[in-house]
Amino acid sequence: MIELESKVPAGPIELKWDKHRFEMKLVNPANKRKYTILMVGSGLGGASAAASLSELGYNVKCFCFQDSPRRAHSIAAQGGINAAKNYRNDGDSIYRLFYDTVKGGDFRSREANVYRLAQISVEIIDQCVAQGVPFAREYGGVLANRSFGGAQVSRTFYARGQTGQQLLLGAYQQMEKEIARGGVTMYPRTEMLDLIVIDGYARGIVTRDMVTGQVATYLGDAVVLGTGGYGNVFYLSTNAKGSNATAIWRAYKRGAAFANPCFTQIHPTCIPVSGDYQSKLTLMSESLRNDGRVWVPKKAGDRRPPSQIADNERDYYLERKYPSFGNLAPRDIASRAAKEVCDEGRGVGESGLGVYLDFADAISRLGTQTIRERYGNLFEMYQRITDENPYEAPMRIYPAVHYTMGGLWVDYNLMSTIPGLHVIGEANFSDHGANRLGASALMQGLADGYFVLPATIGDYLASSKLPKVGTDHPDCRRVEAEVAAFTRRLLDIRGKRTVDSFHRELGKIMWDYCGMARNATGLKKALNLIPELRAEFWRNVNVPGSDAELNQALEKAGRVADFLELGELMCLDALHRDESCGGHFREEFQTEDGEALRDDEHFAYVAAWEYKGPDRTPAMQKEPLEFEYVHLAQRSYK
Repeated sequence: MIELESKVPAGPIELKWDKHRFEMKLVNPANKRKYTILMVGSGLGGASAAASLSELGYNVKCFCFQDSPRRAHSIAAQGGINAAKNYRNDGDSIYRLFYDTVKGGDFRSREANVYRLAQISVEIIDQCVAQGVPFAREYGGVLANRSFGGAQVSRTFYARGQTGQQLLLGAYQQMEKEIARGGVTMYPRTEMLDLIVIDGYARGIVTRDMVTGQVATYLGDAVVLGTGGYGNVFYLSTNAKGSNATAIWRAYKRGAAFANPCFTQIHPTCIPVSGDYQSKLTLMSESLRNDGRVWVPKKAGDRRPPSQIADNERDYYLERKYPSFGNLAPRDIASRAAKEVCDEGRGVGESGLGVYLDFADAISRLGTQTIRERYGNLFEMYQRITDENPYEAPMRIYPAVHYTMGGLWVDYNLMSTIPGLHVIGEANFSDHGANRLGASALMQGLADGYFVLPATIGDYLASSKLPKVGTDHPDCRRVEAEVAAFTRRLLDIRGKRTVDSFHRELGKIMWDYCGMARNATGLKKALNLIPELRAEFWRNVNVPGSDAELNQALEKAGRVADFLELGELMCLDALHRDESCGGHFREEFQTEDGEALRDDEHFAYVAAWEYKGPDRTPAMQKEPLEFEYVHLAQRSYK
């Protein structure tokens, strides 16, 4: 049975990280070159960690399934990155960012981790400015800020609507420098298929070259997973189609606990579904809600063009329901509010599943040129996709699956329940609780990669005496054989259904029964439907081609096989949690005015699930959550 030791240091929260860094063991600079670290993933977390570890002197091998690290999904982040710099002098501080994040996560995150994140946020901006990241600036040259949901201060730094891309380019150039120096060896178009655990320690990975099909084993002294989230279990999401859960799921099946899998974020500002032909959805940045006003007609069934609906016939429902935060209510609250008005028959667009995001007032107040400077590329993207001009008519938006707060359980040092296996960024569960505040994903990825992991992994290496192992080790051979057998099993089925058809059906089950709103009846139904679908998958999926060549159907089949198992765990986790919190909204547990109703007496804990084998119910361990600094209270944004 796994044991959850958070390893949070003692002492006042504002001193924990500094005290911990001093007390951690160090690796002599001359000894660092003796260690090899395997970095899986090259997005913001992976690239920043690979560059930082190499700069320290470690040998780093970095793996990504894209043809270039620059194509990691981190580029899709649009609106900004939070930092408690208080440049606006509007009352922000490290403590306020900490407070907003704990409250925004609906009191389901670990206080010590969140405070450390807020502390490090101010260093991230300095690091990125030094790299040349082109943050927006005020007329006088100082860095500009804007607001995001769940905060009443302006603390979000941004580069128009392409902040993720610019930050990734900063991390990427640092990593490319280390590749040129020889400290980082890059393995593009390479997918991790399994984890190698030797004598209880994570020592390597088994990969497949996605071009040639060659399976290979790589060994090291520590393994780091920075592979992102698992939102694509829903099929339709804002994630890139390649984003998947294989790395963390295979690690889970080797003994890494999976924490809070049901905590899924639904983003309120996405372009609505337009047809069954779609394979993904497009995010429109939350930053748009700074100047855009969200509304629907007051009258159900009103299909008039928005220009014909007078202001007194409009319901600016976020401003009405949450006057203190208005259009910048947190994502989970804004998403449920949009669903509510659409369920009442007041949605817009052909499907009725949409609300307006209107910039008319902002354009009138500030002028078209100012709006173009702030959001120009986002407006252009919207127009290209919808053929509608948002300068002249309101955008149509609707909630969609975006981010996953669950992930592999990690302690304060970012290490999983498998010694030597570290997990960073969205792939771990650690900082966001049941709901991530906007502009905090980039903050966590860079905090983990630039500042936390480089300190904590050294403590692990200095404290562990790991024997040298080769690829001829029996455990390496065994895992390689299991990977080959898994691949051969997929190719030998020769059924009649495509991989995508199974994925689409799974996604509909997940969205209908474990999506924006859940209830016990629906979750139990999903827990019957998913095993049936999984059984049919292994009986009737068709994977053409071979494993000795480029084979995208084979790649997708392995990922969907993992999603079919992960989806069941998500529903199991959602069913056990008899409360509503953040992105986990159980219809049976809500206040009189329809807000999430937590049960702190029974569910103020992290649910960490342990794999027990195929067709066996996983075991759940609990990490109690204590709130010493941000006291438990009903979350309110009114």
